[in-house]
Amino acid sequence: MSAGRPGRRGSAPAPAAVRGPRGRGHLLVPLYVHPAVDPGAWEAAVRAAGRLYAVVVNAADGPGPRPDPALAAAAARLRGAGVPLLGYVDTAYGARPPRAVLRDVRRHRRWYGADGAFLDRAAAGAEHLPRYRRTVRAARLLGASTVVLNPGVHPDPGYARLADVLVTFEGRWEEYRRAGVPAWTRGHPPHRFCHLVYAVPDRLAAEAARTAHERGAAVHCAVPGEGANPWRSTPRPVLGCGRITP
Repeated sequence: MSAGRPGRRGSAPAPAAVRGPRGRGHLLVPLYVHPAVDPGAWEAAVRAAGRLYAVVVNAADGPGPRPDPALAAAAARLRGAGVPLLGYVDTAYGARPPRAVLRDVRRHRRWYGADGAFLDRAAAGAEHLPRYRRTVRAARLLGASTVVLNPGVHPDPGYARLADVLVTFEGRWEEYRRAGVPAWTRGHPPHRFCHLVYAVPDRLAAEAARTAHERGAAVHCAVPGEGANPWRSTPRPVLGCGRITP
């Protein structure tokens, strides 16, 4: 997933909980760990179904070259619990051929029953808007009811009109604490934005949720993981280690 970008709030009271788009929960969980490696993480997501906006399914930086039976079974359990699934698709900042991107969207739907698409490493510049507009439209025609774009930063404002949810931050907690929010985001409802934060100490998970809410992002995820794949870890609230209301 793409790399992203005050003040501590101490014991300030948490604002009221918000709901994600279409009445869903507000946690978007990139679950980038195989169910055979960490079955507990997948089971925890099933138990937290009502509080999840969606789970991103990622076999191998995409759907992989062939169906994975174990992943398909775990995905079916999530679907049975009512959790929307988004298939991970790398767009290489607009450099990946549209045919390859849409092939992955199709495979996620066919192999894992994905409801939508998580278009990662999305471009942020205005010059790529036409390409992403066509890609999002084609993904919807293939059956993706939800499309999430992840540039990981605040892109050109035009991107906010393309997808259901726009990930405007992905990065470490220390960067997130210092990050700003451009004025144009206030012209859109909070459920159109998501912040993905990693390297969040357990004791600060609730503060990360409050920060997302205060910065106008009704969808978020905060995990303690670090390294090349911080999304091998899951948000502590999903594991029952804290509240998930912001």
